[in-house]
Amino acid sequence: MNYITLSIALIFVLVPITLSKSLKLGLEKDTFIATIRSIIQLLAVGYILHFVFSTENFLYIFLMITLMIAAATQNARKKGAFIKGITWKLVATFVFVEILTQSILIGLNITPATAQYVIPLSGMVIGNSMVLSILFLNRFTAEIEAHQEESELILSLGGTPKQAIHRQLIQSIKASTIPTIESQKTIGLVQLPGMMSGQIIAGADPIQAVLFQLLVLFLLLTTAVITSVMLGFLSYPALFNERMQFIYRFQNE
Repeated sequence: MNYITLSIALIFVLVPITLSKSLKLGLEKDTFIATIRSIIQLLAVGYILHFVFSTENFLYIFLMITLMIAAATQNARKKGAFIKGITWKLVATFVFVEILTQSILIGLNITPATAQYVIPLSGMVIGNSMVLSILFLNRFTAEIEAHQEESELILSLGGTPKQAIHRQLIQSIKASTIPTIESQKTIGLVQLPGMMSGQIIAGADPIQAVLFQLLVLFLLLTTAVITSVMLGFLSYPALFNERMQFIYRFQNE
């Protein structure tokens, strides 16, 4: 793959732009911007990773992971603006998931402590954790709005904040983790995962590609559950004041 073949592959961008213009969908500008941004961002990351991989300096690895967590936090916090302290709650969740997964991978010698393994796997873990956070916060917001009167009734009858929000919290955790679990049920039958396909295209043995892909699937499953559970239990206390009264502020109010 080179820049010439990549430029030819832009035909896959022209197709949706042409269809959008023909059908007056109004997606041309967003498609064009998304394409340009993806090219610039990925090429920049590619050159940065080339430098990091060649130096094998743990400081650069740490900075890359920090940048990932910062970007993920900035993106996800918008969905949880109604929760006081959502920024540090997201950071704590992402950091915990990253430390836990890398401790297991490196501590048990599943993968070596090199930039070639740490950074890509960290990117998958943090990226998946970000998506799960957004899914959880979206569902949690909807559940709170839909069952506000129920929560206030439980509190008025002497219930604790945890009891008042328990149903909404559990439903939000389950709803945010279901996509990850369901996608793993059909993996290999409906689609060949990206990491596995990339390794096969690069010439790796299919069995080795499958083993690495299974490793990633197990990582993402752990990430999904821990992210939703940890973020949920960190977030719900912020919905109540010191007198155990239900308080909230939604962006649409």
